[in-house]
Amino acid sequence: MKLQEHCLTCIYDQTKRVCELLNVDEQQAQKIDCLAHTKIATFDMNQTPPHNAAPLYEAMAEVLGVHDLYAQFKADSSEKAKAFLPLCEQKIKQSSHKLFEATKTAVAGNVIDLAAVMLYDLEEELEKIYHTPFAIDDFALLEQQLAHTQTLVYLADNAGEEIFDKLYIQTIKELFPKINVYYFVRGRPIINDLTCQDALASGMNDVATIVDSGVPTPGLAMELMNENARVLFEKAECIISKGMGNYECLGAVAGLPIFFLFKVKCNVVAQAVGAQLGNIICKRGI
Repeated sequence: MKLQEHCLTCIYDQTKRVCELLNVDEQQAQKIDCLAHTKIATFDMNQTPPHNAAPLYEAMAEVLGVHDLYAQFKADSSEKAKAFLPLCEQKIKQSSHKLFEATKTAVAGNVIDLAAVMLYDLEEELEKIYHTPFAIDDFALLEQQLAHTQTLVYLADNAGEEIFDKLYIQTIKELFPKINVYYFVRGRPIINDLTCQDALASGMNDVATIVDSGVPTPGLAMELMNENARVLFEKAECIISKGMGNYECLGAVAGLPIFFLFKVKCNVVAQAVGAQLGNIICKRGI
């Protein structure tokens, strides 16, 4: 998905959020603002938003002298997500169609704003998601694909989502015991995307093999994968992709056995996927 004019504003706003999150002083904020304008002016409109954004975020980290800009935010998101576990586990356990409920649970991680939701809203928030139909619903195709899969590549998204992903993967492995799951994370810290360290902290290695993809962009750029990740990616009979960043990088790639799970959070992606803002999606690749 190519960069659009609206994406420029979104990426610029992200730099402002980083400054607020880290409570930087006025001098640092001005440096970041200048850096953002300079970098954005050189963006390649023929590339995806994640391809363009990654060098800007890396330069911000260098200017601020912070290796992982979102380290505390990621830890807080993951901790808060754990409060959802009892409700999610109960929902899956009581369901007559466990795989469908577990798929909705995985999407819940992408839908719920962990920074905003209050603990007393948990059940209400989850029920909204479980009772909201997929605007694009290729779940039946996903279920069929899993039945013929031995190698499943699961593309992680943001911190906090791994708590929900782990439940989903547990359910997949219970229903399809022959499947080996490889959980792909980013090669280094990039905004609030998951890294190996983040995934390990959740115990993801109990249910899947965590794979450092080598990719430094906030979305899986295929050409930037390391050799180990590339071999697994090409071997997989099924790929489950979480979040918009991964869709932005892979949605236009034909011939992949891939299924995208995410909430539509911007108009650019809404237009690209053929859905409306706020819709939840379970879409097979082209």
